[in-house]
Amino acid sequence: MVNALSGAPRTSVLFVTDLAYQARGRRYCDEDVFLTSRLREAFDVALCHPKDAAALLDGFDAVVVRNSGPVLYYPEAYAAFRNRAREVGARVYNSLDGGGDMAGKQYLVDLTRAGCPVIPTVDRVADLGLLPGAAEYVVKPKLGADSAGLRFVREAELAGAFADGGDGEGALLVQPRIGFRYEVSFYFVDQDFQYALYAPDPERRWVLEPYTASGADLDFARRFVAWNSLSRGIQRVDACRTAGGGLLLVELEDLNPYLSLDLLPTGVRDAFVARMITAVRELTA
Repeated sequence: MVNALSGAPRTSVLFVTDLAYQARGRRYCDEDVFLTSRLREAFDVALCHPKDAAALLDGFDAVVVRNSGPVLYYPEAYAAFRNRAREVGARVYNSLDGGGDMAGKQYLVDLTRAGCPVIPTVDRVADLGLLPGAAEYVVKPKLGADSAGLRFVREAELAGAFADGGDGEGALLVQPRIGFRYEVSFYFVDQDFQYALYAPDPERRWVLEPYTASGADLDFARRFVAWNSLSRGIQRVDACRTAGGGLLLVELEDLNPYLSLDLLPTGVRDAFVARMITAVRELTA
């Protein structure tokens, strides 16, 4: 389509989302309906399901991957999309080089070994002794999402958890179940901080409120954004505030982080949208 004022062709964007995916405490469809309505002010936008993305991406200037659901539910289609995007040199946002959740949760093990402020995480029986003592431990798949396959076990059950999981060592993660005061998330676009939200009640993860990040908070979050290999895209750094007052990384979401845009003040939401439009324009420049 041509811009009626300038006569220049408008950038076309394939927006990948699963509007029907049911997520606990989140409305993927509402967020992406809103976001695409705003992106249409700057681009020609078409929506598609993640299973259709590989077949359609050739016809667009850019591909934006948003609330497309956990890829563990369509691994073959996701692999086909990544392979096709690389084959044709597609401009994908987020870029496909992220080292956080985009590549699974091995990064939690790697960051633990590096001594970073992260919930201690191991993936081998031989390393269980590296974990601090706890009343219970969390066992979950390394390629999991949305708490799929997550369970709690006691220390005596830890070694057997790998065998019980069926996939053996390397496929499961073990963490101590720690007490914390609240969870907080920091949202970035292309390494630029946008806003923060937190869940005051640890039992209600997605009941969020605006959070005023301190300088120390932002230093913490930026450390992981800088560590990540993601060239371009939206990242959400999830952390928990421990009883001692420090922050520990819970998750580095760099594939399709839910943004909770409906909870933001209008000015903050508008600024985020404007920054994202700029990012997509830069991607296709």
